[in-house]
Amino acid sequence: MTDDPPVENTRTLLHFFDGSVAYAGHYLHEGLHPVHTHSFVEIAVVISGTGVHHSLAGRQELHVGDAVLLRPGVWHGYEDCEHLDLYNCCFSTELLQRELAWTRQDPQLGHLLWTGPYSGQRRGILYTHLHDDAFTACLEHLDGLQKLRALPATEYRGDVVGHLTLFLSGLARVVAGTDTLSGGAAGTHAAVLDAMHMMEHRPAYQWTLTELAAELHLAPGYLVRLFKAATGLPPMAYLSRFRVELAAARLLHTDQPINRIGESVGWPDQNYFARRFKSHYGLSASTYRTRFARANKT
Repeated sequence: MTDDPPVENTRTLLHFFDGSVAYAGHYLHEGLHPVHTHSFVEIAVVISGTGVHHSLAGRQELHVGDAVLLRPGVWHGYEDCEHLDLYNCCFSTELLQRELAWTRQDPQLGHLLWTGPYSGQRRGILYTHLHDDAFTACLEHLDGLQKLRALPATEYRGDVVGHLTLFLSGLARVVAGTDTLSGGAAGTHAAVLDAMHMMEHRPAYQWTLTELAAELHLAPGYLVRLFKAATGLPPMAYLSRFRVELAAARLLHTDQPINRIGESVGWPDQNYFARRFKSHYGLSASTYRTRFARANKT
């Protein structure tokens, strides 16, 4: 093993190449860092310098202590960078769905990783700022994660998950204390978790609010209130967010025709799929694939 990041840049798509599930490392940016996307969750913490983060959500000036979380498939870049040192923490969707699946049920971590990036009009991006002790603690956990790059991943997976969880927990506490959309300290209702699982496991199914509520033995209006309290979105809007992220992943990693991808995520009407995708990513599905997809898929 080496200390080099386990990430390849194929055209404008960043992806893990050696089976890694998580890592942390420094990146120093000067001037312009071109727009790109990635197949993993990324959190960038500003260690020094300044710059501007550019994404569909707009332009955000960055200063020491700022942190940016991006869900997979989100495109972004950096501009006007002056010695911008980013401590990047990246982890795979595999880890999110397996060892970190429990975080969905935690009020703070659930908001940070699952619902916060999609609350309001954030489009998969969450900004926050780390002050003093929180900043120092997060850097310590990132340092621990970075040092594990020199050790065999198969033997130290538990250590990786441990350092990553400590980093995410510290970040989540900061977000919970500052984000008005975090929903406070209340846990997520079991019916909301069940609804999420049902929709995510069958994205191609033509879900309706009435049927989903009936499956959960709840009144539709009550389910909407529970869902909005936990995620900031009604159930069908949450499903749309999940479908569009899933579609983006399939555009990046498969050769499936675009209309088939639309069908596979629950939007068989190609025109409707096109409108939903462009509304979320600001690009048509074909432009997104041409710009970001890997040249040689494996």
